[in-house]
Formats: sequence, structure tokens, C-alpha cells
Amino acid sequence: MIRRFSFDGNPHLGIFASCTNEFVLLPLYLKDKMIREVKESLCVEIAITTLIDDSSVLGSLACGNSNGMLVSPNISSSEMRKIEEHTKVNRFPGILNAVGNLVLANDSAALVHPKLPAKAIKVIKDTLKVDVYKGMIGGLKTVGVLGVATNKGVLVHTKVKDSELSVLEDVFGLPVDVGTVNLGNPLVGSALIANDKGYAVGSETTGHELGRIEGALGFV
Repeated sequence: MIRRFSFDGNPHLGIFASCTNEFVLLPLYLKDKMIREVKESLCVEIAITTLIDDSSVLGSLACGNSNGMLVSPNISSSEMRKIEEHTKVNRFPGILNAVGNLVLANDSAALVHPKLPAKAIKVIKDTLKVDVYKGMIGGLKTVGVLGVATNKGVLVHTKVKDSELSVLEDVFGLPVDVGTVNLGNPLVGSALIANDKGYAVGSETTGHELGRIEGALGFV
């Protein structure tokens, strides 16, 4: 099964795609063969090819789990309807609205950017049906791009502090490991998408990095 991908020559597929256990969001420009292969790698039957706010950076502008999906407040009505055919969708409020970069979530919990206002926290709770905690990873606030969480495990930036690691383990109640993608990039969320059934990662990711991903997310 193919696990490593490049979207139109770009190995940072976590910026351009987002997934749940039921479907994957993919850019409009991908060819049918690539869409089919990504679906197979994630073991999902549904691929939603779309734009959000007329942009292809879907992974930065969306975050979802089995209960719903949060998207940029600037999403058009027609774009939103495409996703609503498959799950509950809510616009993410506020100035900080690249929700895929700001929220690290699975089906039970979410770690979020520490500066998110109460209104945004409420929307996360209501949409994803999770407990929400503010925190950082490696002293950085954009936790959504610094990690990947499923219901089986969590993989995060290699410079995560011991205190942050303890918080992550308490928040998610799962094993948490560190790793990289695409030849040593610690921003694992920039190139990795995963659910409980499979994963897809950037084409430059090494075999050693794949091993860390599979171990952390419970695929071995």
C-alpha cells in the first residue's frame, strides 16, 4: 500500500489535506489516481475534493473528528455544503482562524492554542464534542501543525518539553511519542494525516520516520 505522497510536487500534504475516520478532504487539483491511493492509505471510502475560502490549504483551514469539523470562517456557502453532506460543520470564530494549525484533536480531547478566546473554545467543544485544554508543544503555540493525534496515539514535535509531554499524556490518555517527517522536519502535522485505520505522509519521509509514525499511532 502506498503511504508516501506528493501533491503536485509538494510533499507537505498535511497543509493541503485533512481526514477523519470516515472521509478525507483533498484539493480540487488532484488526479483520480492520487485520490484513490490516498483513500486506500487511510482506509476511507469518501474523498471530498474542495476549496476552503477559495484556497487549497485545507489542512490549515480545517480540523475534524468523528463528531464534526471546524473550518475557516471565510469558507463560502457552497464550499461548506460539500462538507456538510458528510458531517456537522461549524465556522471557527475569531482573528486566529487557521483552525488546522491551532487545534490538535481526536474523538475525546483537544489541545489548542493558548490564546484562543472563550467563544472559540465553546465552538470546539460543541462541534467536536471533546474536552478542550490550552497548551503548547516545544514552547510553540500552533499545536495543530506540531502534532498528529488519533484515538490510538499521538506524535509530536521532537522538541516537546517533559512538562508538555506529561500534559499531552493526561489530555489524551494515550501514548505520546516524538518524530519527524520529510527528512527531519519536526512539524509533523505539516506532512502527515492519519486516522485510526491508516495514514498518509509526505513523499520525502524516510523509512526510519515511517517506523516512528507507525509505532506512535499504533500501526505496528
